[in-house]
Amino acid sequence: MNRTATDLSDPTAAAAGPWTTRRLLAWTGEYLTSKGVDQPRLSAEALLAHVLGVGRIKLYMDMDRPANALERAAYRDLIERAAEHEPVDYLVGHAPFFSMTLQVSPAVLVPRPSTETLVEHVIQHSKRTPGFRSPTIADIGTGSGAIAIALAKHLPESFVVATDISEAALAVARENAKRLGVSDRIEFFHGDGLDPLDGRRVSYLLSNPPYIDDDRWARLPANVKDHEPTSALRAGADGLDVIRPLIEGASGVLEAPGQLAIEIDDQHKEAVIALVNTTDGLDRPRVLADHEGLDRVLVADRVE
Repeated sequence: MNRTATDLSDPTAAAAGPWTTRRLLAWTGEYLTSKGVDQPRLSAEALLAHVLGVGRIKLYMDMDRPANALERAAYRDLIERAAEHEPVDYLVGHAPFFSMTLQVSPAVLVPRPSTETLVEHVIQHSKRTPGFRSPTIADIGTGSGAIAIALAKHLPESFVVATDISEAALAVARENAKRLGVSDRIEFFHGDGLDPLDGRRVSYLLSNPPYIDDDRWARLPANVKDHEPTSALRAGADGLDVIRPLIEGASGVLEAPGQLAIEIDDQHKEAVIALVNTTDGLDRPRVLADHEGLDRVLVADRVE
């Protein structure tokens, strides 16, 4: 049988029995699978939990709960959008990151687990390295504020300067910082690249910048290419249009000792190491693997 989202309000479909949580999840999982949606069952759970105003675990505690007409209508609208590959995190308005829940919108990238590799590295480096216990941190291109907020929460003696070229993104980041109780230790600035630092020296220079090259851009899935902010993803023919000036300008803003950490495309490992090796004031370039084993975070040290 061909499925459409209108089945959720079709009297013929309703004749098969009430639209319980169990039935809604089973139906939606199959429907989203047929549309090629990534993680269809998880998407169905997240959207239904959002409509019902409960946590996902609560769905499984009351699987035979029937949904009323208003709930089904709201759910149907979200399912139709998800079937068009609109990111579920945008549909529900929030996303998980580093044991936090961050508000997100189409103005910012959806935070991803790979970025947690950068955050974890900085936390551990700060705690075990003399001179980094009370760091000043710059997060360039903060987006939702994921990196800045996670570090402010886990490094209570730190102070973070977070920048972005998008005012809309900064509004999201400020709200997240306020809601998560760290807005007193994060200063937000609007501007491009390193310009907003305006001569300030920092212990850590961090960024999850755009790094999608033109060739890969053409092959991105629809849920990313058609919905997430292009300016936070695309970075020219080789994917290094934003990373290159960050590396070249790092020694001008980092204290000595200091450290640079930038999220990269795993295909850029050799290129970014070569850039560091030809940049005065930076040393010991290495690339950390993320949770999938992909080369994901460039780290380099500022030296005298």
